[in-house]
Amino acid sequence: MKTFISPLSILLLAFGLVVGNQVKAQQTVTGTVMDSNKLPIPYASIIEKGTTNGVSSDFDGKFTINVNSLNKSVLNVSYVGFVAQSITLNGRSSLSIILKEDVETLDEIVVVGYGTQKKSDVTGAVSSADIESFKEAPNTNIAQSLQGVVPGLNVGQVTSAGATPSISIRGASTISGNSNVLIVLDGIQYNGSLSSLNPDNIESIDVLKDASSTAVYGAQAANGVLLITTKSGKKNKKPVISFSTSYTSQGPNVNLRPMRRNEYLEKVRALNYEDAYLGPDFTTPNPDFDLADYVDGTMVDGDGNLLDNDYDWWDEGTRTGYIIENKASVAGGGDNLSYLLSIGHTDQKGFILNDNFQRKNIRVNVDIDATDWWKVGIQTFGSFVNQDGDEPNIWELVTSSPLLTPYDDEGNLILSPFNTIQLNPFLAYDVQDLERHDSFFANLYSEIDFGFIKGLKYRVNFGNNYRIDKYYGSSEYGAGFTGDAGKNINFYYDYTLDNILTYNRTFNKHDLGLTLLYGAIERKGESTNAYTNGFERLTLGYNSLELGANQFTSSSAFSEQLNYQMFRLNYKFDNRYLLTGTIRRDGFSGFAANNKYGYFPSGAFGWIASNEQFLDNVEWINNLKLRVGYGVSGNQTSRYNSLASLGTRAAYVFGDGGTPAFGQELSSLPNADLKWERTTGLNIGMDFGLINNRINGNVEVYRNITNDLLFSVAIPYITGFERINTNVGKIENKGVEISLTGDIVRSNDFNWTTTLNFSTNKNEILELTGQDEDGDGVEDDLISSGLFIGESLGTYYNYETDGIYQVGEENIPDGYFPGTFRVVDQNGDGEITPVDDRVVLGRSEPAYRFSVLNTFSHKNLSLSFFINSIQGGSDSYLGYNSNVLYTSDNSIRFNYLSGIDYWQPNNPNGVNPISSTAPTITPPIYMDRSFVRLQDVSLRYSFDQELLNKFSLSGLSIFLSGKNLATWTSWRGWDPETNQGLTSGGRPVLKGYSIGLNVSF
Repeated sequence: MKTFISPLSILLLAFGLVVGNQVKAQQTVTGTVMDSNKLPIPYASIIEKGTTNGVSSDFDGKFTINVNSLNKSVLNVSYVGFVAQSITLNGRSSLSIILKEDVETLDEIVVVGYGTQKKSDVTGAVSSADIESFKEAPNTNIAQSLQGVVPGLNVGQVTSAGATPSISIRGASTISGNSNVLIVLDGIQYNGSLSSLNPDNIESIDVLKDASSTAVYGAQAANGVLLITTKSGKKNKKPVISFSTSYTSQGPNVNLRPMRRNEYLEKVRALNYEDAYLGPDFTTPNPDFDLADYVDGTMVDGDGNLLDNDYDWWDEGTRTGYIIENKASVAGGGDNLSYLLSIGHTDQKGFILNDNFQRKNIRVNVDIDATDWWKVGIQTFGSFVNQDGDEPNIWELVTSSPLLTPYDDEGNLILSPFNTIQLNPFLAYDVQDLERHDSFFANLYSEIDFGFIKGLKYRVNFGNNYRIDKYYGSSEYGAGFTGDAGKNINFYYDYTLDNILTYNRTFNKHDLGLTLLYGAIERKGESTNAYTNGFERLTLGYNSLELGANQFTSSSAFSEQLNYQMFRLNYKFDNRYLLTGTIRRDGFSGFAANNKYGYFPSGAFGWIASNEQFLDNVEWINNLKLRVGYGVSGNQTSRYNSLASLGTRAAYVFGDGGTPAFGQELSSLPNADLKWERTTGLNIGMDFGLINNRINGNVEVYRNITNDLLFSVAIPYITGFERINTNVGKIENKGVEISLTGDIVRSNDFNWTTTLNFSTNKNEILELTGQDEDGDGVEDDLISSGLFIGESLGTYYNYETDGIYQVGEENIPDGYFPGTFRVVDQNGDGEITPVDDRVVLGRSEPAYRFSVLNTFSHKNLSLSFFINSIQGGSDSYLGYNSNVLYTSDNSIRFNYLSGIDYWQPNNPNGVNPISSTAPTITPPIYMDRSFVRLQDVSLRYSFDQELLNKFSLSGLSIFLSGKNLATWTSWRGWDPETNQGLTSGGRPVLKGYSIGLNVSF
C-alpha cells in the first residue's frame, strides 16, 4: 500500500528542515506587557537579545518565554507606537512591563514615492488603508479590501470570480485619456492585474491623493497612486511558520430570477391585454381568449395546446458558488538576513456555471546586510491563474422560455429551441475553453550607505514584469455550426531601472532630506492569433487548427520607453515647520515630436501646531498639524495617439467579377503638438490627535483642475478625415474628505474602536473646444458626446417623464398610447423634439460616501462589522433602470425577470410601461442608486497562550466572516453599485459566508 504525502506537507517539512532550529529551553520567564494606563498590550514582541528566540504577548498582554539564563539574559520588548525597552532579568522569572507611548512611533511609517516618511512629517494627502481589519474577509482580490476604507479612494463591486473592481481616486479627470490609477508594487510600477496578487502577502497599501504627493511620479500620476508593499521577514527572529485555510459559500445578494411558467404566460396575456380583456376598461377577462394562439409556435404541440413544460433555465445554469483558500508561509531572520517564503492556492467557483478562477502563487522576499554599509535584496513572486471554462450566455438563460427545454428526447442539445437566431444558452457552456495568465515579478535592489558622508545613500532598483496570457477555444457550434477553433497568445514584458540617491541629516533644529532620481522604463508586448472554421470533425479542437477549411492569422507588437528625473527636498525646522518641494521631468516615446518631455513641479508646507509653546498646556490636544500643498501631475496618452494611423481597405476591383485589391491608407491625421494632460491641484489638510490620542483623524479639502484634455475633435471632412486627436478643455474636481478613529471604550476586558470615513467630490466641465458655432457668445456644449459646460462628465441629458398614459385618458398625443410614458413638453409648443425638450436630468456621480468600521474585543474574542454607503440625493448617483415592453414577436417569445411592476389597465400604478404599440419616443428612466450596505462582518477567537505553549504554537485562531450580508436601497434590480437594474443580462453581487483557521508555530 502506497502512502501519499501532499506537496504542502513536503513543503512545510522542508521549511522546518531549512529554517528550524532548536531553542535550548533551560529556564522559563512569564510576564505581562501593559501601557501607561496598565491596560494590556496584545501582540507585543518579546525577544531574547542576541538570539532568534522570541514570542508575542496574547490578548491579555501575557507571555511565556524560555531563556538561556535568568541571570544573564536580556529581553527586548517592543510594540508599534511605544518606546522599546531592554530588560535584564537579573534572576527574575516574573515581569510586569510598562511601555510608554511614543508620539513619534505612533506616527507610523508610511510609504511615499521612492521612500518612506514618518506620518508626522508628511505634508501631502497620503492615507494608509486599513487592510488588517479585512484580512479574514472572503476577498480573492486585494482591491476588494479597499472598498470604503480610504476617503477619496473609490472601489467598485465585482460580479465574477477573481475579478478586479474599478478603482478611482478623487473623481474622473479625463474624457478619453487613461483613467487608471497608477499602481506601484514594492517600488516598481506594476501593469499586471491585481488578481495575480495574493492578498495574504500584502503588508500595507498607501494612497497618494493630491498633486503634491503624486508629483514624484509625474506624467503618470494624475489619477492618483496606490503604493503596495509586500510582507517581509524580521531580523533576529526565529522562523515562524504560518498556515491558514478557509471555505466560503457564495450566492446572490438579491433574489432576482426569470419568470416561471405561470408568470411568463401572464406576461403574454398582458402584452395582448386588448384581446385578453374586455373593453372599454380592459380589466374583465375575455372568456374567448386562448393563450396558445398568441405564444410562439415552438411552445405549442401538434394539437394546438401549450407545452406543459416549466423548465428552470436559470437554476440549471447557476450554482452555489464557493471559495477555498489555503496559504502557508515561513518568515524570520538572523543578524544580517531576513526572509519570507509564501505559497498559496485559491479556488473560486462563481454563481454562473463555468465562472471559474484558480490562482497558485509563490513569493520569496529576501533582504541581506552583505556588510555594515551594503544591503541587497529581492522581492519576487510567480502567479499562475486558471480561468478555464466558458459560461452559458446569461441573457439567453433569462430570456429562454420555461415552456421550452434545452435537450431533445435523446438528450442532445437543441441548437435553437426557438427556431430563430437565438441559440441555446448551453451551447456556449459546451465548448473547449482555456484561459491562463502566468505572471512573474522581481525587484532586485542594492543599497549602499556611504560612510564617508553621513546620511548619504544610493539605491538601485531593477524591476521586471513578465506576463503570458493564453486564450484557446473551440466549439462545434461556431461559425454557423460548421465548427471553429482558435489560439491567441500574448507576451508582455517591462523593466524599470531606478537610481535613487538620498541624503538625510539632522543639524540641531534642522532636519534635511534630499532625494535624486534618474530612471527608465521600457515596455514591450506582442500577440499572435490563429483562427479557423469549417471543420469536418473537431475531435482535436484547438490543437489541430490546420484541419479547418478557412484559416486566418494575425499578429501585433508594440514597444514604448519612458525616461525620467526627479528631485525632492524635505525640510523640517524645530519639529514644527515642514517644507516639501518636488520637480520631475518625464519623457515618453509615445508623445508627439514637439512635446516629448513634460515638467511637473509641486510644493507643500506643514505646521505642527501642537509643538508650539502656546499649546503646551492644552492637555486635550496631543497632535495638531496643518498642511497645504500645490502641484502638477500628468496623464500620458496612448502610445500612438499622436501619430498617423494606417487602415486596410478594398481599394480597387479589377474588372467585372474580379477580386478586390486591398491596400493601405491613412485613417487618422498626426498631431505633432499633442501633449500631456496636466492636473493642477490644491490640497489643504489637517491631522489631529485628541484626548490622549483617543480620537485621531484628518480632514482634507481639495480642488483639482485638469487642462489639455485628450479628445478627438471633429474637423472639416474636406481634409479627408473626420477627426484629429488634440488637447482641449478643462475639468474641475473638488471635494472634502474626513476620517475619524476613536477608542470609544478601552479597559482591561473590553475594547471598542470606531472608524468613520466621509468623502464628497463634485465634478464639473469648465471648458470644451472653445467653439461658438451658434454665435450666442457662449461656448457650445458637445451634446452628441454628452458633454455640457457647467455639468459633470456623468451628466444624464434626456427626456423627462411624468407618469404613464392611462386607458380612457383624453388628449393622448399622436404616436403615444395607453401604457407608454408621458413625455414632458418642456417648452409647451405641443411637440416633443430632441432640441427643445431634452434637459439635464442628473448625474451618475454620487453626492457623498461614508463608511463605519466598528471593532469590539473581549479577552480572546473579537468582532468587527463594516458598513459602507454611497448616497446621491435627488439628482446624483443615478442609473438607468427601466424595463419597457411593447408587443412584438420577440417580446412575446422572450422571458423576463420575475416581479417587474408592469403597468396594466388593472394595475394603473405600475412603474414599467407595457403597450401594444411602441411610441414615437421611449425615454430612459433613471433611478437613485443610493444604498447602505453591511459589507463585512468578522468574528474571531484566539486561543490562550497557555494552550499554545502546550502544543508549541505561537498563534491559533478560528474565524467566521461574512460579505455583502445586507443592502438597504430603493434601487430595483441587481445591485445599485454595479448600476445593473432590471436587465436580462445582469449579474448579481455575491453574498458570502466564511469559516477559517489560522495557525502559526
